[in-house]
Amino acid sequence: MCAFLIDWCLPVDLKTVVEEWLCSYKRSKEAGLLVLINFIVQSCGCKGVVNRDMLESMENAEIIGALTKEFNEDSVNYPLSAPGPQLKRFKAGLCEFLRVLVRLCRNNFVYDEFLFPSLLALLTGLSDSQVRAFRHTSTLLAMKLMTELVDIAVAVSVQLQTTQRQFDVENGKKPHERASDRLEELSASIRELQENREELSFMMNTTFRGVFVHRYRDRLPDIRATCIEELGVWLTTDPENFLNDGCLKYLGWTLHDKQSPVRLRCVRALQGLYQQKEFIGRLELFTSRFKERILSMVLDKDPDVAVEVVNLLLMIQQSTEEGLKEEECSHIYPLVYASHRGLASAAGAFLCNKLRHVLTADNQEDENGNSVASFFQILVSFYIQTEFHEHGTYLVDSLWTVAGSELRDWATMTALLLQDSGLVYEEEGALLEIMMCAIRQAAEATPPVGRSEGKKNLSMKQKKIQEQDRTRITTHFIPVLPQLLSKYSADAEKVGLLLTAPLYFDLDMYSSTQWLEKHLDLLLSQICDIVKKHTDAGVLQACVQLVSALCSERHTFSSRAHLAFSQLLDALTDRFSAYLSDLLQDTADEDGVYNAATALKRIAALSSAMDPTGWELLDSCLELLKKRIESVNLDTELMAAALKCAAFHLMWAKLNAVNPKPAEAELKCLKKQVRVFCRICQTCLSLDQTEIRDQAFELLCDLLLLYSEVSVRSEPVLQTLVHLPSDSLRAELASFLLDYIFTDTESIELDDEGLEKKVALLQKKRNQLAGYCKLVVYGVLDLSAATNVFKHYSKYFKDFGDIIKETMSKSKLINPIQSAKVVCLSLQQLFAEMLTEGHDRPDFTEIRELARRLAMTFDVNLHRAREQLVAVHLDGIRFAFRVALEGEEEHPNVAFLEILSEFSFKLLPQDRAQLANFVKAECPGAALSWPPVRLYLRSLASRSSKSKKEPGEGGGADSSLGTPVAKRMRTSAQGSVSSSATGLLLESSSVQSHLHTPVLTSTVLKQTAQEPAAKRPTAAASDTGSDLAELESEDEFSGPHMRKVKPTKRGAASSMQAATPQEELYSHLTLLSLIEDDLSEKAEGDSSGREEPEIEDYESDKESQYTLPSTRHTSASILDELFD
Repeated sequence: MCAFLIDWCLPVDLKTVVEEWLCSYKRSKEAGLLVLINFIVQSCGCKGVVNRDMLESMENAEIIGALTKEFNEDSVNYPLSAPGPQLKRFKAGLCEFLRVLVRLCRNNFVYDEFLFPSLLALLTGLSDSQVRAFRHTSTLLAMKLMTELVDIAVAVSVQLQTTQRQFDVENGKKPHERASDRLEELSASIRELQENREELSFMMNTTFRGVFVHRYRDRLPDIRATCIEELGVWLTTDPENFLNDGCLKYLGWTLHDKQSPVRLRCVRALQGLYQQKEFIGRLELFTSRFKERILSMVLDKDPDVAVEVVNLLLMIQQSTEEGLKEEECSHIYPLVYASHRGLASAAGAFLCNKLRHVLTADNQEDENGNSVASFFQILVSFYIQTEFHEHGTYLVDSLWTVAGSELRDWATMTALLLQDSGLVYEEEGALLEIMMCAIRQAAEATPPVGRSEGKKNLSMKQKKIQEQDRTRITTHFIPVLPQLLSKYSADAEKVGLLLTAPLYFDLDMYSSTQWLEKHLDLLLSQICDIVKKHTDAGVLQACVQLVSALCSERHTFSSRAHLAFSQLLDALTDRFSAYLSDLLQDTADEDGVYNAATALKRIAALSSAMDPTGWELLDSCLELLKKRIESVNLDTELMAAALKCAAFHLMWAKLNAVNPKPAEAELKCLKKQVRVFCRICQTCLSLDQTEIRDQAFELLCDLLLLYSEVSVRSEPVLQTLVHLPSDSLRAELASFLLDYIFTDTESIELDDEGLEKKVALLQKKRNQLAGYCKLVVYGVLDLSAATNVFKHYSKYFKDFGDIIKETMSKSKLINPIQSAKVVCLSLQQLFAEMLTEGHDRPDFTEIRELARRLAMTFDVNLHRAREQLVAVHLDGIRFAFRVALEGEEEHPNVAFLEILSEFSFKLLPQDRAQLANFVKAECPGAALSWPPVRLYLRSLASRSSKSKKEPGEGGGADSSLGTPVAKRMRTSAQGSVSSSATGLLLESSSVQSHLHTPVLTSTVLKQTAQEPAAKRPTAAASDTGSDLAELESEDEFSGPHMRKVKPTKRGAASSMQAATPQEELYSHLTLLSLIEDDLSEKAEGDSSGREEPEIEDYESDKESQYTLPSTRHTSASILDELFD
């Protein structure tokens, strides 16, 4: 059997192994028991061996003590703690071995009063050991053995009841009909079964009191989890003996365990109990005592635990007579909007069960006996009461699994919407939103943003269901949609929702299905009417998206759609032209200005989907803008619409110029128009009208990028169209950043409406900042223009940190050295601004914090970032020792070295020495004693001096200034750097690295880490240590939205090499590393007879909250939208 342990990873016929061992046990009990004991010892990972003499002459405690002293292993790991799939295989094999052993011994050796009592005595002693390997393995075996004994005890009890019943029947017969032999046989069987039950009860009681009572609160979570898991099995298997308050209290106490795996096992054990209806009566006291704790666990910090808790509460709701009160259910309802999809689905199942229970209790059906209509009425009432009206898609996704048939009942939903009575105004809006979310869910077959668990391809079955749902949606809504649009044509919010429905249709069915084709003209006519009727931006945007889809050339009916919308543009253009002359002469009344503005607004909206160049509105818009600016008669809506219309015209003109070969005169005319438009926008940047100013800035960013060198690189013919911003325009753009983007918004009141405004304002600022950053990244503006952005990285990190960091990373791809110099230039500008403010003692704390954050943006691989970091230091040193101008004090910028020292921890040792020499050469001799110079030189020398120490001089760890250790250079020829190469590196000023057409990618925002950052360990002077320290230092300043890099715990050395005189000392140290310093373990053995104290509550899960996902700006697509 010991060979089984050696080959525990390989498939083994356990039954054969156990049968062979039983044969040897029959021949000699002592020898067989000795083999079993050594097997258990080896399963613990101990190489010690128990011999015959030890077994006969020593007690179990003495044997365990001797094995503990021989537990001199190379590692603290043991088989049950082995990483990877080996652990599962070994644990499963060990448990299976014990199960087979008990099954084969259940009718004989279980009752021989030698094997199992001896085995349990050994396991009980091992479970009280301070050696974790002994304690963990023996507790697992004892609990599994207890489970098998409980199973045997239940079988013996059933057999005893059957035999007793047979005896009573036989004994109840008349005396002459009784079979005395039968009675004696049954009586003997009863006595034997009673003795067996008593023997089993004694062993179970010994195991429960000797092992479980102490180990259910062990320090090791795996041990506690094992105890609770097996207790759940005992409660279910033998409720007569275990399902009582004395055993249930352990489950109640363990609900407060600090480790989520233990709480998870506890909740699952309770699920097994509440599934049995016959157990509900015995669980009443437990339910009343611990219901409050269970309800609080729906916000457990571990989502898996929270999911199981919600499932448990659903069982309590279904199985108990009282169920849950409405205020108790209110703890679960909001979870349908949780971002964790498993938790949301569990809460959806609970909600759906509650809704159906209400329907059943009230027996609600509509006039036609349709219970689905009643279901929707209750669901709509719930949705309105929750007041999360922007999260309908998450509610639908939560209910999709359990109520998918109801949510796919399009006929019932549209019938409710089309009937004149039945739903009030607010209920119609809620039902309409739920219906549109259900259409999206069925057509796309994907969860909403924030709930997706990575990229998961649909199976063939799911794709087939998706196609069937799309076909049903299209077939039902093509004739019904015009009716809905006609009813709600005056309601902007409802029309905006309805116009998104065709985006999920199979639009080809308009032409492929004859009876549906007639509805296309009606839909086109209604869209045109809606555009003429509404000026709301949301409705116009929905119309534009639908126009773009219908005019797509992949549809055969696209020409009909294009004709209809061209006629719409003709009508709008005629309406605008009717008021144009009055507008240019400034004689138009308010109605004329309003009508012209609304017409131009609709034209601008349609221009994003259709080419407006054929209507030749550009010159009219430019002339109108000039006249309005000159007369200072600024009508916000009119000018914003004119700016947008002119910009779209120029965009389409550039696109049209690519297709045919354009004439030179046409290109020059177009470039002139672009120049005029940019001048107008530049003028608008200084206006007091916020909407006009913001519109001009955003359009400028788009036009400058579209007419840049990068955009015409593939079309040399269009080189004439390249338009570069003037110096004055560059200055205006930079001033806009400072005046309107990098400003605080704290003045807005944080009520519901104020918070909505603040979020909208922040999103607008992010869009504008992204537009400016694109100009830098794509070469429209010089890299030096990025200083206007980089110097705000620290102060506005919460709002714009991800955008600025992405811009930095892209600028480094374009030109790493120049990008590094721009970083240094940003700090120099802030430093100079502070000096000009005239402070006697300037405080550089904020600038140093910015420098620290900027230093963390450089590559973690110090060799790749070497040239960039050296460039930063060289520029900084030259700036610090700049020759003083006339009227300035000597070396006014020397304090800049304090800021520059924040970049020193990233330098390699050889670069530190060269930079130190460079500083000494640049500064006067007397300046070496100045505090900033001394601080900077000390930051350079903090590593280079210690790296020269011998390992025996305490150089194993470097904690100077708490900064990470630079990664050592390898001594191989490939990685070595000579002094001449270093000198050349210091003299180099730039590296030619041009990146063609860089594409900005999204930086996904991460949720705030739940766990606190681990304490920073002292960095060791090794390759791996430097990488670790580098990551930790970045983690410290990464901020709430950035990725957290958790440091790996660094323990003692995995092996110890003992010298001959110190052999006992090292052996003792190794022993101490295996024994846990838990003095309370000894006290547990003395308190086994006392009442167990209640486990203290833990606080971490009470503070945990599940934030609702936002449908405005999703974390995965923020930068994609900004940089697209």
